[in-house]
Amino acid sequence: MPALSASAPGKVILFGEHAVVYGQPAIAVPVTHVQAKAIVTANPRGTAGSVHIQAPDIDLDCYLRDLAPENPLAKAINGVLTSLSIEHPPAFNLRVTSSIPLASGMGSGAAISVAVIRVVAAFLGRQLPDEQVSALTYEVEKIYHGTPSGIDNTVVTYAMPVYFIKGQPIQTFAVNRPFTIVIGNTGVRSPTSVAVGDVRKNWQADPASFEALFAQIGEIAQQARLAIEAGQIEALGPLMDENHKLLQALTVSSPELDQLVDAARQAGALGAKLSGGGRGGNMIALADAANAQAIVQALIDAGATGTITTAVGS
Repeated sequence: MPALSASAPGKVILFGEHAVVYGQPAIAVPVTHVQAKAIVTANPRGTAGSVHIQAPDIDLDCYLRDLAPENPLAKAINGVLTSLSIEHPPAFNLRVTSSIPLASGMGSGAAISVAVIRVVAAFLGRQLPDEQVSALTYEVEKIYHGTPSGIDNTVVTYAMPVYFIKGQPIQTFAVNRPFTIVIGNTGVRSPTSVAVGDVRKNWQADPASFEALFAQIGEIAQQARLAIEAGQIEALGPLMDENHKLLQALTVSSPELDQLVDAARQAGALGAKLSGGGRGGNMIALADAANAQAIVQALIDAGATGTITTAVGS
C-alpha cells in the first residue's frame, strides 16, 4: 500500500481574538504559505493496533500506546479510531511535520490535528466530512487552549476565510478585493491557554469593563467584514490599529509585539495589530504592493525572527 498524506494550512486571526470566546465575532483566514503534513505508511509486519509516531519538530519518536491519552497526537488518532468504531487498526507508521511556527497564534496545533485526522481516516478507508474533522480537532484544541473559541479548527479545516461566532453556523464571505498582509513573528512562544486563562480571570474580577472591551472588539470585526466585502481595504488599517489598542487593554500584548506593530506602522503599513493569543507569537500588518518589502525589512530590523507575506482572497 503506498504512503498516504494529508496537509492543512496555518491561519491568522484578522480581527476578534479573545472576544470571540465571549460570543463576539471574529474573522480568520488561512495562511497557505505554511502547512502541517501527516504521512501514513502501512506496517505489514506490525501487530494490529501498533502505531509508530515520528514528529521530528518536537523530537518525538514513540508508539501510540506510550503516549498519555491527553497527548494531542494521541487524542487526534484515538478520536478517529473511536468515531470509526475501530479498536485495533492495522499497524501503521505516522510521520508529522510542520512549517507553521509553534505557539505563535497561527493554528499549528489545529493544522497538525486536521492533517493527522484526515490521513488516519484515509488509511482506514474513510473520508470524514469537514464537519466531523472540525469537531474532532476541536476536542484536541481543548488540550492546547483550555476553553477554545472554535475558530482555529474551523478555518484550518475549511481552508477559507470565515466569519465566526461561537455556537453559530460557520459563515464564509467574499473577499471583494485581494489584500496583502505581512506576518511578523516575535520569536516568543506563548501558549494560547495561558493568555485565555488570564483574560478569563480578569473578566471574572471585572465583568462590566471586560465585556465592554469585548463588545468594542466585536463591533470592529463586524465593520471589517463589511469593508472586506465592499473592497474597501484601506478601511481595515484604522480598524487594525484600534483593535490592537483594545487587546492591549485586555493585557494580552507584550513589549515585543508592540515593538513590531510600531515598526510596521512606521514603515508604511496601513494598520497593524497582534494576532492570536498574544503575549508573544505573531503580529500582522496591512500592506500594499509598494511597501510590503519595506515592512518586512522593518520587522526584521525590529527583532522579528521570521516573516510571512501572504495574499488574502487571491
